[in-house]
Amino acid sequence: MSKQRLLFEKSGRAVYMSHLDLMRTMKRAFARADILLRHSEGFNPHPLISVALPLSVGQESVCELMDFELIGDMPADLISRLNAALPEGIRAAEAYEAGRKIKEIKWIKAQCLMSYDGGCTPELIEEIKGFLRADSIVIRKKTKRGEGELDLAANMELLELERQYSDTLRLELLVSAAEPTVNPALIVSAFEQLRPELVPDFMKVRRLELYDREKKVFR
Repeated sequence: MSKQRLLFEKSGRAVYMSHLDLMRTMKRAFARADILLRHSEGFNPHPLISVALPLSVGQESVCELMDFELIGDMPADLISRLNAALPEGIRAAEAYEAGRKIKEIKWIKAQCLMSYDGGCTPELIEEIKGFLRADSIVIRKKTKRGEGELDLAANMELLELERQYSDTLRLELLVSAAEPTVNPALIVSAFEQLRPELVPDFMKVRRLELYDREKKVFR
């Protein structure tokens, strides 16, 4: 059986589920739906499933991808059976044969809702636009080897910034998904390190879409 791919959403209370908890949840959902996953061989066999670009705790997404292998053919009603077994906040949207490699994903389109207790003035919007459009935005970032530097400007593209509510701005941007991996939440780190007056009182992040290097939708 060839490798299959599941497009799913993670929202609501499920955003507080860790990646490991998500993997356990998915395995249990397949079992409850009576859909048999293929397992690895050896002394400690495990289901052959993997989630691309694990999502940070607290962030939403409508474009999560999970690869899996089944024993036998994929049931025509796989989506409905999975959704009946999945908890609130996780919803399967589409299942299909995986024709492309996950490593081809290069860009993530994300939405950031930034709230300011003092309100969102036109001046604030222009200040943020000017900052995000700078030729260089170098910040300190924790890495597996300690701390390094990252130029956000070279790995990010501002798409849209507008006031959604009197106290909330809606920011849409592209960030690099690999080499390097850029978390949209680093926007707040950039504000904290370089422009503290722009730090929002609250920010909510949502993944909207995945793209390849040519900025074409990846599935």
